Amino acid sequence: MSHRHSYGSTGNQSLLLPESQFSSVFQLDQPSGRSSSSIDLSRVDSPENEQRTVVLSTQSEAARSQGARQLIPKNLAVSSRPKNRHHTTVVTLPVSLQATDLSWEDYDSDLGDGFSLRRNRRNKSYRAAVTSLNLDALPSELQTEMLTPVSEEKPVNQKQAQKSGRKKTLGRIRNRKQAGSFKDEPRFYQEIKERGLNASSLSTEDDEFSPTEPPEDQGIVVKNFRAAYMTWSQLQQVKDLGILDTISPEERKRQEAIFEIITSEYSYLHSLSILVTHFKDSADLKKTMTTTEHHHLFSNISVIQDVSKRFFEDLDRRHQKHPVIKDISDIVNKYATQHFEPYIVYCSNETFQQRTLQKLQSNNNAFRETLKRIEGSEACGGLPMISFLILPMQRITRLPLLLDTICQKTPKETAEYFAACWAFKAISKLVKCCNDGARRMERTEQMYTIQKQMEFGKIKPFPLVSSSRWLKKSGELAVYTDDLSIFRKAISIKSYYLFLFNDVLIVTKKKSEESYVVLDYATVDKVEVEEEMTESKLNLKLRMSPSSEQMILVAESRLDRARWVTALHNVKKSDSIANDGLPQYEATKAYMPKAPDELSLQQAELVIVLQEVEGWCHGERMRDGERGWFPANCATQITNRTAMENNIQRMERLRKETDV
Repeated sequence: MSHRHSYGSTGNQSLLLPESQFSSVFQLDQPSGRSSSSIDLSRVDSPENEQRTVVLSTQSEAARSQGARQLIPKNLAVSSRPKNRHHTTVVTLPVSLQATDLSWEDYDSDLGDGFSLRRNRRNKSYRAAVTSLNLDALPSELQTEMLTPVSEEKPVNQKQAQKSGRKKTLGRIRNRKQAGSFKDEPRFYQEIKERGLNASSLSTEDDEFSPTEPPEDQGIVVKNFRAAYMTWSQLQQVKDLGILDTISPEERKRQEAIFEIITSEYSYLHSLSILVTHFKDSADLKKTMTTTEHHHLFSNISVIQDVSKRFFEDLDRRHQKHPVIKDISDIVNKYATQHFEPYIVYCSNETFQQRTLQKLQSNNNAFRETLKRIEGSEACGGLPMISFLILPMQRITRLPLLLDTICQKTPKETAEYFAACWAFKAISKLVKCCNDGARRMERTEQMYTIQKQMEFGKIKPFPLVSSSRWLKKSGELAVYTDDLSIFRKAISIKSYYLFLFNDVLIVTKKKSEESYVVLDYATVDKVEVEEEMTESKLNLKLRMSPSSEQMILVAESRLDRARWVTALHNVKKSDSIANDGLPQYEATKAYMPKAPDELSLQQAELVIVLQEVEGWCHGERMRDGERGWFPANCATQITNRTAMENNIQRMERLRKETDV
């Protein structure tokens, strides 16, 4: 007790105590000749054996003898704990604590006047006390009053244990494979978005290829975007060889862009295999349709799969030679000029494909049920078949953007730069051929159908079908006349059905669902249109020629009137727009047009919006200048000014290479 007396005599003169002196303060007296496993617990709790009371530390005998200023664990002085913890009742047991058991590592410096024990020291002391107690050696009457040790680990249910077990298993598999191959976990191409699609990837930021959070779920077919596998810098071989320490940041970004084409091609090939295996080659699905319908639906998708497989194998062989890939532009140029012709055939069949799918889903119950069962399978990931059918269009339109990223990250005036530019030009021209092929087939078939429905009667007929003519918009508009009384307006409704082509406007009267009587027609350069800019009226003034009588047509809504006015103005003049200041939108899901004046969109495609009316946007597709209307909920606005400027620069490069 000499140590305790000496400590008490020092009072509050010094808070920096030697380790031996501080240890003796907390040393518990142990009865001589008895071990810790055979202690009479009735003497431990309080001096009075019959009455067990809880005494606060500030009111204990030690507090009265040592004063109010004592050394206590810091965490006991906190009024409230920031985290919820499991409550554990601690029974103080007289376990011997030698002076050498405490070290300066077990103390925590305090902002106050002294020291405090760390929480891990208290936990170790408690565990030592519990484990050193021999419960079997205690009398039976004391065993019932003893507290059993409680596990400090948070209990988990069986589902959580299984879930955590799966994660650990995946982690072990990933570590065993050295995180090296992007082929370990193939992803659907519909669920990824290449970083090279963003014009912001052309910036000089060092973290542009770091993983990004997916956008908010907007209830679309593909609910989020994920990066295409790992980045080049994350490859285990790159880390082991220390390549990142030997190359420049610019070369690292170039390697990332090259590697992304390889990984995204593998994801695209994986989704194509699902389309061919589970949809095209499904015997049950084939039984629900005719051979012609099956051909219109899947076209030459098997040929495209074979081409994509060879393309990826050539890219992968280049990647396997060395982690630092010198170039892949020669491979892209070779396939764009010699092997990617099947894409033109497939894109040209898009019109028949959409019409066949809509017909089967509307009129064929067996097809709907079989298709729903296949789409719900685990192998298809719950994705609809249409998301697989549009994959070739998505991939071929994204390749120019990815090649453009490589061009911008390759040092100028080098062999690799010129090779990347040639590949960029070749793939851009291929995309233009695909777009032209799709438009040509759609327009030609549409013109033949409309000509069969036209009845000129007393009006002089003219040949409607022409390779340079296509439909821009069609629809029904009511006719407004002032001479009708209010009663006659209520019971008599007169309407015209208009067909607007790129060079002529035809006014007809609808005879039946597939028959129209021509009333008048005129070339678009003679047509005059005027919109009454009032919210209460939806009138549209139309004059077929300067000498003809003016017609006042009434639209059903502000959107319908805006679409007609836009179509009539655009056919007369299609001047280039001033891109500065106009909002830009990025498509969050694919949109298939349902009318001639609507714009088709692929995921991640960029559009310059010219106007927005009642939840619809009229815009210009940046990659090819095509204009049309699309639902506003299919895209999100881009607000980053730097990204918008980079988009304009990329648009100019793309249109220059495709002669748009």
